[in-house]
Amino acid sequence: MTYPSPPTDGTTDTYYGESVADPYRPLEDIDASPTRAWVAAEAAMTRAYLDAVPQRAAIRAHLQSMANYERYAVPFHMRDRYFYFYNTGLQDQSVLYTMRGYNGTPRVLIDPNTLSSDGSVTVGEESPSWNARYLTYATRSSGSDWQTWHVRDVASAHDLPDTLQWSKFSTAAWLPDDSGFFYERYPAPAAGQTFKGALYGHAVYLHKLGTAQTADLEFYYRPEHKNWLYGVQVTDDGRYAIVSVSSNDSINTRIGYVDLRARRQTVRELLWKNDAQWNFVGNNGPIFYLTTTLQAPNSRVVAIDVRAPGRARAIVPQSRFALQSASDVGGRLICSYLADAHSAVNVYDLRGALVRDVDLPGLGTAGGFNGFADDRTTFYSYAGWTTPPTIYRYDVATGASTVYRKPRLDFDPSQYVTREVFYRSKDGTRVPMMISSRRGASRDGNNPTILYGYGGFDIPIAPVFSTSIATWLQMGGVYAVANIRGGSEYGEAWHRGGMLGNKQNVFDDFIAAAEYLIVQKYTSTPKLAIKGESNGGLLVGAVETQRPDLFGAAIPGVGVLDMLRFDKFTIGNFWIPEYGCSTCGRADFDWLSKYSPYANVRPNTVYPPTLVMTSDHDDRVFPAHSFKFAAKMQADQAGNAPILLRVQLKAGHGGSTTLTQSLDATADIYAFLVKNLAITLPSDFQASP
Repeated sequence: MTYPSPPTDGTTDTYYGESVADPYRPLEDIDASPTRAWVAAEAAMTRAYLDAVPQRAAIRAHLQSMANYERYAVPFHMRDRYFYFYNTGLQDQSVLYTMRGYNGTPRVLIDPNTLSSDGSVTVGEESPSWNARYLTYATRSSGSDWQTWHVRDVASAHDLPDTLQWSKFSTAAWLPDDSGFFYERYPAPAAGQTFKGALYGHAVYLHKLGTAQTADLEFYYRPEHKNWLYGVQVTDDGRYAIVSVSSNDSINTRIGYVDLRARRQTVRELLWKNDAQWNFVGNNGPIFYLTTTLQAPNSRVVAIDVRAPGRARAIVPQSRFALQSASDVGGRLICSYLADAHSAVNVYDLRGALVRDVDLPGLGTAGGFNGFADDRTTFYSYAGWTTPPTIYRYDVATGASTVYRKPRLDFDPSQYVTREVFYRSKDGTRVPMMISSRRGASRDGNNPTILYGYGGFDIPIAPVFSTSIATWLQMGGVYAVANIRGGSEYGEAWHRGGMLGNKQNVFDDFIAAAEYLIVQKYTSTPKLAIKGESNGGLLVGAVETQRPDLFGAAIPGVGVLDMLRFDKFTIGNFWIPEYGCSTCGRADFDWLSKYSPYANVRPNTVYPPTLVMTSDHDDRVFPAHSFKFAAKMQADQAGNAPILLRVQLKAGHGGSTTLTQSLDATADIYAFLVKNLAITLPSDFQASP
């Protein structure tokens, strides 16, 4: 292929006496005319390539048909006022409804589809006030992480004048008297730096209803720690505000609290040693319940009396499974674990005695179980790779689960199967992988297969249902997910085994997964595609530069691809505890330079067909990562396989802001794979609308 010529220069950086060329540095100026012209030319080439795939139209139509079903989210409530998101099927954004009681008559409270002409404004981080008169919510435009806070009157469904800007990674926590709420924000960015400038100076503010943002009280900020990131929640009894602190120099957290009934409201340092991860669960007066990794890499639940905060008292001990979350509902602690990468849920009393297990259908993910200490019931969803999500109402006292909302869609789960297998990585580590396919699919090495992974930030990849994945299975594909190190599938030890200087373990685990699929004849190299986003985009970029011979196609999405400069942009500095940084020390530079995808693209190398995907409003992973990587791969590709760059407009780190964008992006991915993996669609798929 003849690729557009990108802007280049002779930039060379020196690290510890070693020179590193960065010829595509000009692409970091994403607003410069040469960069814009190059991106436009790349977009035109990619669009022409994908639109020429004959099967794309049928794939796009099938995806839309599959997505056209009613979708409910798990409801939440304040007192007897319930809230939930609902999508009729093809709405770009789900609509927030409210009702009295969980079986009341619903009415629309916020319809995000009316907030912009193209559906690119999303709504999130909803928080009802204590008497459910008001609801705070944050809007985001075109996929950006920047949040604008609003306050809606629940009765009238109209907004108050209050509008708060320059929030990121923020929640809202109401004062018990409904007079205002805590939130977090950054200083306003300098001109031209809104979507790319490095972020520092996160602070907690208190906003009083009916006042301008300029009057907000800076409630908590440590100027000597401009790299700290805060979160605030108010306890169910309204007595305390819990302040959580994380930073860009450690994976651990701190916990402080404010007595809201005290005359002088200051943050008291409760768990401030930065010696473990701490998460507030709930309280019984001055007794705080928290999860922690202190002396428990799989995490446990402890209690601390804030009147005498000495040693934490063990409540629910560490299990052989990794504790993912805990909630205090109805006088019970509901603990969600990962058992070999799928959910297991146990219920304990407040002394830590096991009450019962929650009976779940199989290899899936249960999520929800939120509520208050005096609730009798809660709600949760359950889904699997081939099991559409069902919402259940759970009686905390009796343990009975009843179906609350069940989807109806044109997909028969009985025709598909998910198997969990275990394989050995390069160093002998046992790694789980879930493989989904049509029931009875042959294992002759000819199945088109997507191998997906993430491997970082203590984030597990648990089963989830997606009509996009269902469509791939209907296309005759196999979908495999490798639960590689770096996540929390097996607790903090699994995470640490894939971070900093151990990051190569992540790539070795993923390569071993690909080799397993080939040896076991699920697929073969010409039929095997790898896919991942964000840290998973880094994963794909790293393994395809290390083993370009192993894969039939690669799709790195919104990836962190230049590991020597990731900390220079947006929130990238906050990833230093996970990756290290090139200027943090020689050891960091050594391991980063060895696997950084951009640094390890080599001339005269045959790379597999690659579709690099990013978004123009991605202000989490700077899109220049993808620009530079794609440009260098195009220049150094020695084979005939295409290296394409797809840039989603008016979208952010999620890759798509609207349902329409999501369907278009997936259709492009599958069209790319149909062409490059030489896929013949099943006759029954081709007949689909």
